[in-house]
Amino acid sequence: VAPVAEAIGLLTKELDQVPLIGFAGAPFTLASYLVEGGPSRNHEKTKAMMLAETATWHALMAKLTDLTIAFLQAQLAAGVEAIQLFDSWAGTLSLADYRSYVLPHSSRIFAALAAQGVPMTHFGVGTAELLGVMGEAGATVVGVDWRTNLADAATRVGPGKALQGNLDPVVLFAGWPVVEQAVRTVVQDGRRAVQAGANGHIFNLGHGVLPATDPGVI
Repeated sequence: VAPVAEAIGLLTKELDQVPLIGFAGAPFTLASYLVEGGPSRNHEKTKAMMLAETATWHALMAKLTDLTIAFLQAQLAAGVEAIQLFDSWAGTLSLADYRSYVLPHSSRIFAALAAQGVPMTHFGVGTAELLGVMGEAGATVVGVDWRTNLADAATRVGPGKALQGNLDPVVLFAGWPVVEQAVRTVVQDGRRAVQAGANGHIFNLGHGVLPATDPGVI
């Protein structure tokens, strides 16, 4: 990870007072890429292993958790001032399966880093039904994709957590008048989320920036 640490050092020097966010893939998402051999629509091999070879699954997740903790600690040591854990494919799981096979490992990551005292975000795609349990994992911020209204998300996550999100990345292709209106709607939803108990709202997209996006629109 030396090149990552070097890049962080260069960025923090240039950014000066602007915080830099470090990030890592969460154990379940990393495991899915390892087991499937790449992206997957249904994650059938991953789920089959998880359900049928439970001991092997938890051993793999434990190793990935150790690696993720070390990777984020290295980023923090290099100068990042917040971290985000991306569980991009967690939304393929049921609430019960997430709680049994994923939550203990993600929780260990946040527990290991809590003493650093930095904001920690937990994010997944298609996780509307999992927001409450993801909020239990120990992060200070829960990321919300574009499918879920932020005020509804605040109710599901519960008090004490800030929310991050959740403009649909595709909106950025629709022209500035549409983008402006959509952004203002998200900001208003964020204010309603705070009224519903969220400990603040961080405006962001509801997932990653698509490659063809015009940086000027961003």
